[in-house]
Amino acid sequence: MSKLYIVPTPIGNLEDMTFRAIRILKEVDLILAEDTRTSGKLLKHFEIGTHMHSHHMHNEHKTIDNIIARLKAGENIALISDAGTPAISDPGFLLTRACVENKIEVECLPGATAFVPALVNSGLPNDKFVFEGFLPDKKGKQTRYLALAEETRTMILYVSPHKLVKTLMEFITYFGEERAICVSRELSKLHEENVRGTVREVLTHFENKPPKGEIVVIVGGKAVK
Repeated sequence: MSKLYIVPTPIGNLEDMTFRAIRILKEVDLILAEDTRTSGKLLKHFEIGTHMHSHHMHNEHKTIDNIIARLKAGENIALISDAGTPAISDPGFLLTRACVENKIEVECLPGATAFVPALVNSGLPNDKFVFEGFLPDKKGKQTRYLALAEETRTMILYVSPHKLVKTLMEFITYFGEERAICVSRELSKLHEENVRGTVREVLTHFENKPPKGEIVVIVGGKAVK
């Protein structure tokens, strides 16, 4: 019976690739990759010769029907993103939903996801949390911030490096400058950095040291009185 495999890939350190992920990528008939050039380097490193097709946010609506047809014809297909687990702020949800609707088996392998190590090493409560991913650029941002300002659970956000300082300034407006946060940068890579403190302290740090690389921000929830 055919199956769609959701296969996490390393967020930086290639040693985080699992043995099972390598085996699946070698055995399937086709790999769907967010960027075939980026994934090509990964496949070459692990000597995986499986053919790839491009599957990303700009073409996924157009490619799903063909992928479903191939799965129904008996092929096994793996979906990977540039880094981390597909469908977590990356393409994957639409295809997974289509498979479920067509009664095609879906199996997601455990593996690298940037927000998990960022949450755990932040030192902030992690028994309850909410994953926000990327905030809206313009429309809806203020509304979202107003809702998050009342959130009592720890919050997880993805932020582009060139937007981090501006985002931290917005945090001061909506959360206050004393709210505890942790900014994790370049997780699992050589220059990994975790900056903990109040919003004001972390903002000062990155105003003096412009951030680079992939960034996850963990924000403490509103204190319950």
